Amino acid sequence: MAGHSKWANIKHRKGAQDAKRGKIFTKLIKEITIAARIGGGDLEANARLRLAVDKAKQGNMPKDNIDRAIKKGTGDLDGVIYEEGTFEGYGPGGVAVIVEFMTDNRTRTVAEVRHAFNKYGGSLGVSGSVAFMFDRKGQIIYDQNLDFETIFEAALEAGAEDVKEEDDVIEVVTDPSEFETVRNALEAQGLKHQSAEVTMIPQTLTLVADKQAESLMKMIDVLEDNDDVQNVHANFDISDEEMERLMG
Repeated sequence: MAGHSKWANIKHRKGAQDAKRGKIFTKLIKEITIAARIGGGDLEANARLRLAVDKAKQGNMPKDNIDRAIKKGTGDLDGVIYEEGTFEGYGPGGVAVIVEFMTDNRTRTVAEVRHAFNKYGGSLGVSGSVAFMFDRKGQIIYDQNLDFETIFEAALEAGAEDVKEEDDVIEVVTDPSEFETVRNALEAQGLKHQSAEVTMIPQTLTLVADKQAESLMKMIDVLEDNDDVQNVHANFDISDEEMERLMG
């Protein structure tokens, strides 16, 4: 889930997601499988597969699980055929939401996602209804205790688009095509990131509070808990105080 508004919010929710390790593994295996199916099993030649395997390793997924997922994708082992795509819509308070999915049964996934939107006061829209409000970017997050100037100079030299301090972190933003190059250049300087991913960053934010914020968080929880949903992106802004109340 990326609301992107407050990094503290995102960290808190990522912690909750990490507690669901079994579900995280399921989603990572799907991503590895489909990446291998589309681009082949060679990590050097398949950037999407490299990124998926990196995430799996960061999540301490056993090597055997990773290898099996790659072989299922390349057809060396029998496996389920997954379809991927996105749903777009609005959550409570008019928050724009993009749901990325991978499924072996699109009809089931559409029904479950639509139910989640409707139950909490949202509505599914047509393709393109909210995607224009987001930019697909590489995003690398560092602890603010690291030296900003060092990260700033190294990131821009490697091809990053922007580097800024925000919400107690240092954020590096890249074009998706430059993401790996920038991440690797910073790693080569011994700079350890908190997170690194290609994600959807909202252009503007929608402030929500009280019942709308509560319903939105419940809706996102239900969506993220769905095995067919890979990622949820939303352009919400919730105050730290409100988030603490909701997480309490």
